[in-house]
Amino acid sequence: MSKQSGSMKMSHLLRRFLPYFKKYKGLLVLDLLAAALTTVCELVLPLIVRRITDGAAGADPGAVLTLSLVIRLGLLYILLRVIDSAANYYMQSQGHIMGSKIETDMRTDLFAHLQRLSFNFYNNAKVGQLMSRITSDLFDITEFAHHGPENFLISGIKAIVAFVILMGMNVPLTLMIFLILPFMMICTKYFSGKMREAFKEARHQVGEINAQVEDSLLGVRVVKSFANEEREKVKFGKGNLIFLNMKKKQYTYMAGHGTATRLFDGLMYIVVVVAGALFLLNGKISVGEYMAYLLYVNTLLTSIRTIVTFTEQFQRGMTGIERFCEIMDTPVDIQDAPDATPIENVHGDIGFEDVGFHYNDDTGHEVIHHLNMQVKAGENVAIVGPSGGGKTTLCNLIPRFYDVTEGAITLDGRDIRTVTLKSLRDSIGMVQQEVYLFSGTVADNIAYGKLDATREEVIEAAKKAGAHAFIEQLPNGYDTYVGERGVKLSGGQKQRISIARVFLKNPPVLILDEATSALDNESERLVQKSLEDLAKGRTTFTIAHRLTTIRNASSIWVLTEDGIQETGTHKELMQKGGLYASLYAMYTESGCAD
Repeated sequence: MSKQSGSMKMSHLLRRFLPYFKKYKGLLVLDLLAAALTTVCELVLPLIVRRITDGAAGADPGAVLTLSLVIRLGLLYILLRVIDSAANYYMQSQGHIMGSKIETDMRTDLFAHLQRLSFNFYNNAKVGQLMSRITSDLFDITEFAHHGPENFLISGIKAIVAFVILMGMNVPLTLMIFLILPFMMICTKYFSGKMREAFKEARHQVGEINAQVEDSLLGVRVVKSFANEEREKVKFGKGNLIFLNMKKKQYTYMAGHGTATRLFDGLMYIVVVVAGALFLLNGKISVGEYMAYLLYVNTLLTSIRTIVTFTEQFQRGMTGIERFCEIMDTPVDIQDAPDATPIENVHGDIGFEDVGFHYNDDTGHEVIHHLNMQVKAGENVAIVGPSGGGKTTLCNLIPRFYDVTEGAITLDGRDIRTVTLKSLRDSIGMVQQEVYLFSGTVADNIAYGKLDATREEVIEAAKKAGAHAFIEQLPNGYDTYVGERGVKLSGGQKQRISIARVFLKNPPVLILDEATSALDNESERLVQKSLEDLAKGRTTFTIAHRLTTIRNASSIWVLTEDGIQETGTHKELMQKGGLYASLYAMYTESGCAD
């Protein structure tokens, strides 16, 4: 995903892209047929002009060029124009629609792949960059997918037909023209490569700008609270200036590409005019052939200009395809094993068998090592300890947000890696400190726990979570729009909605990750009561910040960087006078106790 990653070969990118045409091969064939028809219509005109001109220049024009012939040729030209217009309409409409469908399919595949990637990927990714890849990077695919096959077919037909006809008229003059083409191709290839590099850098910087804007706008309350609007403007200005410089570079190469092409274009045309006139003076070609020659060369040069114009579009499209492939080639490190099967009728027995884990980073530091613990169904395990001890990491291993690097975690005796991810995660509910509410209504957010839930089920879950009363007081009750990320609700309200979501899901295993640590005392009491109700009858893991909330836990694990130091009930650990007792004493002395 980095800007420094090497460019993929064009042949590789085309092989990755071409399968997307398979679904629309019928539409593609008709589009190319329409392109061929427009080309044939265009190529016939010089032959009509040649016939009329040579007839008019004959010794007895009346015997060769008749009114009947002129009318027939005129009607033929009108017919060709009607065919050309109809074919062009089909190309412009259905061709573009085909390109849009391919773009849509690619965006669907990209989004689906992003959904499959694990936390490891998102730990190092910027959402703004991903947004850029899934939106603007694929915009040019529509034009590329539509015009690419058309332009190559049209230009190929024109070049071949024009070459054959021109060779039939005058071999030396034709060879003069076509000998210039290799030099034009060399220049085109050079500038095309430079444009592709520039387009890729610009696309990357658009992603950086998106990421910076997202970061600033999502943190706008922090920005304003510190009165740092000017600092954010300066940061944005720097990124914007970098993008401007990249655009300058991009347009410099585009200008060089266009100028070189115009130079060779003019050179070819002057060769035809001057050399053709000399051949005409020496009787090597007729006036009609000379006129047709000029028209065919003009057709050929128009075709070349089309290819040149398309080169920019082609490079934009290839850049979008390359950045698409970079994401699609990111391996899915957490996925179902080939022989994975769903787990059913889950009781909630959790086992940690010599579990070790470290993140895939440069440090290789082992966060958890040689952990051996058993949790019976229905037990409430509280995990406490200093920051950085691996509490959240340990809980993230249970639903396989990360995979253990050593040992195994079992659910009802089965290694969770042999269980399908969906059935595993359907069996686990999570309430986290940072509540995420989706843009939508209160009912929509609660129903996220069970997508086919009825309104009655949603209301019942809200009642169990202690959320029904405040929801009823909202302007539109359960149909109240919560705002982006739930900004219209208080922290306690958002937390109770998230608890209602888990009530609706009704999982046998529950993970509470410091669910009340960010709340005020009043909200904490309300939420804590809801959490206690939610935990009844479920295997529960509670990561605790406020130690007074876990005194009734079945077992308390004290986790540090060196592993689990102590286990036992609150009473047992207090009597032991170890690390837990010290932490509890510090907590109560700081005035945080109930």
